[in-house]
Amino acid sequence: GSGKTEVYLQAIERILELGRDAIILVPEISLTPQTVGRFYARFRQNIAVLHSGLSQGERYDEWRRARRGEVRIVVGARSAVFAPLPNLGIIIVDEEHDNSYKQNETPRYHGRDVAIMRARRMNAVCVLGSATPSVESYHNSGRGKSARIELLRRATSGHLPKVRLVDMRIEAAEQGGQIVLSRTLEEAVRGRVQAGEQCILLLNRRGFAPFVLCPKCGWVANCDNCQVSLTFHSSGGVLKCHYCGAEKPRPEICPACYFNPLIYLGLGTQKAEDYLMHAFPGARVARMDADTTAGKGGHAKILGRFAAGEIDLLIGTQMLAKGHDYPGVTLVGVINADSGLAMPDFRAAEQAFQLLTQVAGRAGRGDKPGEVYIQTYRPKHFAIQAAAGHDYESFYAQEIAHRQKAGYPPFRRLAHFLVESEDAEIAERESFRLRNLGRALLREEEFMGIELVGPAPALIRRVNKRYRWNLALFSRSASRLNTATRQLRDRFQENRHAKASLKIDLDP
Repeated sequence: GSGKTEVYLQAIERILELGRDAIILVPEISLTPQTVGRFYARFRQNIAVLHSGLSQGERYDEWRRARRGEVRIVVGARSAVFAPLPNLGIIIVDEEHDNSYKQNETPRYHGRDVAIMRARRMNAVCVLGSATPSVESYHNSGRGKSARIELLRRATSGHLPKVRLVDMRIEAAEQGGQIVLSRTLEEAVRGRVQAGEQCILLLNRRGFAPFVLCPKCGWVANCDNCQVSLTFHSSGGVLKCHYCGAEKPRPEICPACYFNPLIYLGLGTQKAEDYLMHAFPGARVARMDADTTAGKGGHAKILGRFAAGEIDLLIGTQMLAKGHDYPGVTLVGVINADSGLAMPDFRAAEQAFQLLTQVAGRAGRGDKPGEVYIQTYRPKHFAIQAAAGHDYESFYAQEIAHRQKAGYPPFRRLAHFLVESEDAEIAERESFRLRNLGRALLREEEFMGIELVGPAPALIRRVNKRYRWNLALFSRSASRLNTATRQLRDRFQENRHAKASLKIDLDP
């Protein structure tokens, strides 16, 4: 690869020589075994591991080893940033751009930002590593808030893989119906499988079909608790809600008009896995998503088989894109590159670019050159064009211009308010009361210049039987935003309706 891990290893070596300790954060549990293996091979000493995949007892044992000074290196996901090492000298945040570092339940925090603050308080070094830095981190390094160190060439002799964009508009016009693999990608996969090489296919949606539809009356299987359609999972034959976790048995006939058969629309990893098994009957196919890795050690089992060459085609969600290093992989295919671009999120283009660039980097890490095929209906989109060219600078230049024009981070800080209630009318009424309190607050001299946006119904208006409304505050000053957020919260809570609740997220 680029050599980031070697930089981390040598930096930690120096820290240990100075008699201080190290924390290494990785974005996914699936990366932890590989990272621990590399660090143990180099340092030959005990390493503590902290992540949510451990039982409470195991986590406590690892925490206690760190507290007692029995280990000097801790590796883990975002919560490992709190490891109680007594003499911390360095915190490394690998793939710092990854949104897995953001915890969206209370207590809400961002692992990267906590790492920066903790390192500052302990007079330690914080290293942020990424081939696709977050827009905020890259912007800060350009302003001198951090030192930018660039690896201008790969550490190995391997070259970046060649990326080909497959225009699915042409495929759809010529083939019709739902297309899993374009003819170009299917032919390329077949060639690699026949040559005994490995392929990774990315589809960032799990399940068999995103929704079930009656073709006669238009009935759709929806969740009773949330305002979303249920996803059909062929293993177990159930419909699942990916928001509240509710499950229902698959209906054989339409419950509204009794028509049969129902249609299963959309494409998920289960359906893609079925397709691959039929398209490549001699290939060993496996799937890696939240369903197949749910059990203890689920990630490690699949990746261990892949590393041992027991899997030819590995299909999975974004957990496949992050940091894995398998020299046998010569082809990466992205089945639907556009799914992330349609999200109503100011970071949508950034996250799409990062995901495509990261997964492309899994190909050609060994002796054989790699190839990447990106299936897209929007081949001219700047994020897709930049990813195809491995061109971070081009992406950043266009994205930062959009952010500046719209006044989004890093140019202004953002606080998000979510008003919830099981009663739709109370949720709406309380959100407008919050709006009025906010307007009055922002007329005060110390808060002039802060902007309030909303209220508006949340994208998924009802989740787990609770109706949700959004508001936001924008400010160029983090400290003034924090003060305004606290005061607005306190004023709202004084007369809050007993059946309503307020959730606040800074830097959402």
